[in-house]
Amino acid sequence: MEIKPEKIRNIAVIAHVDHGKTTLVDQLLKQSGTLESRKEFGERILDSNDLEKERGITILAKNTAIFWNGYKINIIDTPGHSDFGGEVERVLKMVDGVLLLVDAQEGVMPQTKFVVKKALGLGLKPIVVINKIDKPSADPDRVVDEVFDLFVAMDATEEQLEFPVIYASAKMGIAKRELEEEGGDMEVIFETIVEEIPAPSGDPTAPFQLQVFTLDYDNYLGRIGIARIFNGVVKRGAEALLIRADGEKIKGRITKLLGFLGLERYEIEEGVTGDIVAVAGFNALDIGDTIADPANPVPLDPLQIEEPTISVVISVNDSPLAGKEGKFVTAPKLRDRLLREMETNVAMKIEEIGEGKFKVRGRGELQIAILAENLRREGFEFSISRPEVILKREGDQLLEPFEYLVIDLPEEYSGAVIEKLGKRGGVMKNMVPMGEGSLRLEFEIPARGLIGYRSQFLTDTKGEGVLNSSFLEYRPAVTKRYRRKEGALVSMEKGKAVAYALFNLQDRGKIFIKPGDEVYVGMVIGENARPNDLEVNPIKGKQLTNIRAAGSDEAIKLTPPVEMGLEKALEWIEEDELVEVTPKSIRIRKKTLDPHQRKREARNRK
Repeated sequence: MEIKPEKIRNIAVIAHVDHGKTTLVDQLLKQSGTLESRKEFGERILDSNDLEKERGITILAKNTAIFWNGYKINIIDTPGHSDFGGEVERVLKMVDGVLLLVDAQEGVMPQTKFVVKKALGLGLKPIVVINKIDKPSADPDRVVDEVFDLFVAMDATEEQLEFPVIYASAKMGIAKRELEEEGGDMEVIFETIVEEIPAPSGDPTAPFQLQVFTLDYDNYLGRIGIARIFNGVVKRGAEALLIRADGEKIKGRITKLLGFLGLERYEIEEGVTGDIVAVAGFNALDIGDTIADPANPVPLDPLQIEEPTISVVISVNDSPLAGKEGKFVTAPKLRDRLLREMETNVAMKIEEIGEGKFKVRGRGELQIAILAENLRREGFEFSISRPEVILKREGDQLLEPFEYLVIDLPEEYSGAVIEKLGKRGGVMKNMVPMGEGSLRLEFEIPARGLIGYRSQFLTDTKGEGVLNSSFLEYRPAVTKRYRRKEGALVSMEKGKAVAYALFNLQDRGKIFIKPGDEVYVGMVIGENARPNDLEVNPIKGKQLTNIRAAGSDEAIKLTPPVEMGLEKALEWIEEDELVEVTPKSIRIRKKTLDPHQRKREARNRK
């Protein structure tokens, strides 16, 4: 199937988390006839890994291609969560226009602003899709005005300000240019993309140049780079030169060239200017690298990715229960797996800081929790420290990252939220009534004030609040670390927890374990209601005598334990604690297990 460069359109679908990007791409695939109609694909076809399916979010940018009326439309579905902003940034360099999705009820959200700023800065042509118009409280006209105001605030050009608007419900598979029209199908979107998005620039007669923006791995082909051809024609088997970001040049050959169609990849003999293809043959391939003609090896500009703002220490599990539940427990296995993560995840940095200890820097708590969850599912055992913000020094000034925070919540809970954020260094910038008794609050807050706040927020808003944040900028450091008010209940014995002991400990605070769970000295088994840590014995059974008395053996009633998932545990711990992660369990422990040594360290800190 031969395609000319002028018949190619490259577009990225960008939006805030949960505004319907992946659902829209599903409909475009189905209605273009690209997917076989007889196959059942289920929902959100592109969200292919287990975590994406469970959480209902896109974590990795993915590309697909559609053929429509003789045009090839390359579509890249991007993540909406700010922790995966690194994925979005590099993808935008590969396209000529964006499909900006905005929820017809929620309107412009923090991540919308983040992606719009990037897209407009690169001079991309936007098409605005007001999605979810079937929601009962949708207000499309207000949302169009919000988008226009945002574009003006972001210094959009005259041409960018004259954006076409499409009203859609991706779930129902309808799209139309005017709200009053009867529901149509996705044809309107295809027509608008072909009319409004420019054909790719580049010279088809020049020596070839490709830039890699995503990596993949195949057991047979090795490392695969998904790249856009900026100039020339690329042929399978051609001699090529890999130019790395640091300037190193490696000679090689393009052994495989793959094109995209729907969810499939198929072998092609050549790729033309403007197309997006997958290339194999270079093992040293990295994101942002250029593959060029050896006769004219000119590198393309490297990709600039924003720096990580949060770090954790991941280390080999050395607890008394280590090695009982995981397949991979040694430092070399953990190092290899973390280095493999670095190969495909540009927004993460990893360095070894000691024997079996690795400092992992990322864009947010969610990104690090997703990495830890993936490791756990693959059979790794490890421990992970509390997330810390990354401070920068400029001259003699210490800088810390700030976040832009938007909260939607029922009005009656706003007092508690404003008070808690105030204590964490948040400054309220805006308060907007959203109708039906709900409010939108906007804050600027230090990133370290947000660490450990999300679960508290859900409690304060009875689960009805929605909290979204995106990185704002580095500012002079002003805040102290926000500390947990409650202490920990720490086990002083090794063995199996007993119901009788847990029953007696219930009055002390919240318990994290259940009878029969293995405990060890220094393991945190609950939260003390008071600010100090308390040594307790969870394995102490009842002293039995041979005298029986009525009423002395009443049934023990245990309150169900507090479920500590990975993210909740990471938010809860303090700097002297770790989360022990295995494929079967999440445990919390003190860094120093020996109680006498712990007391000495606490004295020294004071």
